[in-house]
Amino acid sequence: MVKPTRVTNSVRALRVAHGEMSQAELARRIGVTRQTVIAIEQGRYSPSLETAFQIAAVFGVPLTDVFHYPTDPQEEPS
Repeated sequence: MVKPTRVTNSVRALRVAHGEMSQAELARRIGVTRQTVIAIEQGRYSPSLETAFQIAAVFGVPLTDVFHYPTDPQEEPS
């Protein structure tokens, strides 16, 4: 079983906020597959730093608006 990442993200919410952008369109714009976008959104995959910055750039927001890492141990997913 794959250990879930502690990193959470707002990719799906950002896609919706940006005109219901499809997973396929985001994937095309950042140079990955749609399956990769799905895995990122579901927290099953943490993208490379470069890909993370590309996602933030597509939405025109800072990286910290897309990806979140808990600093308090009590914020960790169970």
